[in-house]
Amino acid sequence: MGVSVALDLFGMDPSLVVVKLPCTLEGFQAAALLRESNVRVTMTGIYSASQVMLAQAIGAEYAAPYLGRMNDAYGNNQGFTETVEMQRILKAHQAKTRLLVASVRDTTSMASLAAEGCDTFTISPAVAGKLFAVSYTLDAVEQFEASARRMGAYEQDGGATTSTLFRHSAAYQGNGSSSGQSGAS
Repeated sequence: MGVSVALDLFGMDPSLVVVKLPCTLEGFQAAALLRESNVRVTMTGIYSASQVMLAQAIGAEYAAPYLGRMNDAYGNNQGFTETVEMQRILKAHQAKTRLLVASVRDTTSMASLAAEGCDTFTISPAVAGKLFAVSYTLDAVEQFEASARRMGAYEQDGGATTSTLFRHSAAYQGNGSSSGQSGAS
């Protein structure tokens, strides 16, 4: 993609468009030209902490390391270590550039990187699904729903209604009665 195409895309909606460029000499040259026009850029395909310094130097909005691919290439979870080092560099320089950690293959890595200050990730639908499929949470929801059914909070069609749940909640908290005299409907 040429710089003129990137400028046209950015012009469509500067608040939403961030141009993604590879972390190569040509990519950085294009990024430098785009930054002169205040175009927001992401430098992608980052595999080393030194590349993050370059992305920061040109004022990239994001630097995108590929965690899973780095682990594959370097072995021994070295991609994780390198990504943490990237985050430390950005923090030490109080950079506006943020890491956009890509190729995240599991929720544990995501949480561990979040603990190190990383807050922006791209994840697959499978990893996203695992964020919501924590067995203890699902067990707790099942227990909450069983309690609600015992309290009569579920209507005959099997679905809880806002007014029924509010009525029971208000009665429990002493803020109303279970006779249906709540303000919610």
